[in-house]
Amino acid sequence: MVVEMQDPKSGVRGSEQKLNVTSIPHVITGHDVIAWISTKMKTTTEEAQAFGTMLVAYGYIYPLLNHKKLVMCNDTSLYRFQTPYFWPTHQWVAEDSDYAIYLAKKNIRKKGVLEPFEQAHYNHLHDWLNHKWDFVVMQATEQHKAGKERKKPDRVVFDCQERAYWVVNRPSRHTHSAMDCGPDRLIDPDAQNLSFDHYRRLNMFYQQAIMRSKVKSSVSLGALVKYVTTYKNHDPFLAPCLPSNPWQTDNDTYWTLNMRRVDVPTKMRVERWSFSLFELLTDLRGRDDFKVFLKKEFSGENLAFWEAAEELKWGTASSMLTKAETIFKTFLAPGAPRWINIDGRTMGLTVKGLEHPHRYVLEAAQTHVFLLMKKDTFFRYLKSPVYKDMQKKALSPEAHSFSPAQLEQNAQRRNPGIHPIILWQQEEAEKAKAAAASAPVDVKAVMSKIDRKK
Repeated sequence: MVVEMQDPKSGVRGSEQKLNVTSIPHVITGHDVIAWISTKMKTTTEEAQAFGTMLVAYGYIYPLLNHKKLVMCNDTSLYRFQTPYFWPTHQWVAEDSDYAIYLAKKNIRKKGVLEPFEQAHYNHLHDWLNHKWDFVVMQATEQHKAGKERKKPDRVVFDCQERAYWVVNRPSRHTHSAMDCGPDRLIDPDAQNLSFDHYRRLNMFYQQAIMRSKVKSSVSLGALVKYVTTYKNHDPFLAPCLPSNPWQTDNDTYWTLNMRRVDVPTKMRVERWSFSLFELLTDLRGRDDFKVFLKKEFSGENLAFWEAAEELKWGTASSMLTKAETIFKTFLAPGAPRWINIDGRTMGLTVKGLEHPHRYVLEAAQTHVFLLMKKDTFFRYLKSPVYKDMQKKALSPEAHSFSPAQLEQNAQRRNPGIHPIILWQQEEAEKAKAAAASAPVDVKAVMSKIDRKK
């Protein structure tokens, strides 16, 4: 578009204009540019002005007088086309050393009088490039001498072009710039000056970030590939849902086989227990199987403590104090019936925190116990006869095959299923009956009931 604008026949017509007392060639006005864009693109004047402002903001056209405002005005304001050497499409990186040479040259020409933001940049670059500042001054001096040998119109045009380039690529702070591409620029024109304390805290943050241990990208990608390889057969989006997807076939066999507590789980479910201890404990059926193994090894106190910590974390606030006291007496107090073996520092912090209990007071001890089970007990469970027998008993359902007519018939028979809360209540009731059946029988209470009946 800019190349077409500069076409001598069909482009924007330029003329020679006086800037102060110097005649500048090929000068265009904002009104002519906007009119050409509107005619070429067949659009409104407002959209043409917005497009012209973008050309100025990106440095393809630059203003001659008010160079600080990179906008296209629909009036007789004077503009010139930027030389292609400075176009952003050439991806010429604006280096700090080049900007330092420009400021040093301008400082020589203006005899030390720079604009405030340029003076701040100059001081910063003097400190930053102190090791090669002699080279910067030498280059600036040579360019200044070469500029004096040019004709005055050429010298003014070149100075305007160079100044326009650096206004676009090194604007004053808190100025909106189209070339912003990183955290070192602020694009909010209404932002307030940041304090010294803000920069000090920012510097401390970056120093701490540098000292943190990093993980190589190859290691991270390897872990991601391993995770996907492990779970791909258990993802309903990547693998078929056996025996059938209930959302598609309206057959609830899949949900029946994978209830929270079933007598015999499926092979896919048992296989998932071996992925990690977290997967095993998350599945209530797997946790029950893990309890059976721990009971045979007489080491169920760690899992019992972990479950008690979960109940405290997710329980009601009114029962928090009672549960904390029970946990302390059962697992942490000297001579406790199910005392857990954790290090002295964690034990001290936990016992001290139980003086004023809250939901996460057992977080450190629970994590310690979880890691102990993960490093030792979990791997022994995977090699135990308990897990191997469960693998043999596990069900392997065959895939259902439904014809289109059967699927339509299933959809017609669709009825609302049992509410999850009702299922949960039924499971809790069965659990309570099983606990009552396994509890020791009080012979005296039974005999007294018999005597009353007589």
